[in-house]
Amino acid sequence: MRTTYYILFILLIFTASTCFATPSTQIWNPSTDIQARSTWHLGIDNYFTPVGPAEGGYAFPADMGLTYGILPGLEIGMDVFLPQTNPFALNVKYGIPEREMVPAFAMGGFGFGTQSGVTDQNVIYGVAAKTFPIGRLSAGYFVGNQRVLVDPSGAVENKGVILTWDKQVNDKLWVCIDYAGTKSALGSTFCGFSWFFAPNTSIILAYGTYHNGTKPTVTTQLDINL
Repeated sequence: MRTTYYILFILLIFTASTCFATPSTQIWNPSTDIQARSTWHLGIDNYFTPVGPAEGGYAFPADMGLTYGILPGLEIGMDVFLPQTNPFALNVKYGIPEREMVPAFAMGGFGFGTQSGVTDQNVIYGVAAKTFPIGRLSAGYFVGNQRVLVDPSGAVENKGVILTWDKQVNDKLWVCIDYAGTKSALGSTFCGFSWFFAPNTSIILAYGTYHNGTKPTVTTQLDINL
């Protein structure tokens, strides 16, 4: 596993002079979608509780990133989490599209942070997806840094399943439910929708619960293709 981390990290460093990026996702989970070659994607994600600080409310650092398709089937990048110490995290993903009876498939990594034992989630994953009349079904698996991905008691929770249903209802509306099976900070269930204000601009609004007992959050995610 450590060798795989190094290979992905070297690939990101090798291409970092070209662009930055954040991996294409559903609401929370990575998807099999890949940013098209020589195109950019800007994303600004916010997560916050419906209740205020007096009731234990909080907000995650804002996640700002760019996605760039560096080669056919390959995107690379960087997230910036603000305000946060050591805010940078690297990402990479390679995928093949769905063709007739053959499902789409993607593998990659995210959360390659710069602070050891804190932001270096170092997640490696694989996910497959197939479109049916009821929508697209995705399933996969991930494993990450066991020093960082733990449950509230400190027990290792660094791996789990990825399950997602999503559907493009029309040219404006997209809906989704996704699930990440772990009791670490990555474990969650989200449901929500996206509305396209223009062919290249959409906003996701969703509600999520966390398997480690953290208070549920609402997320707003601005997505712009450049």
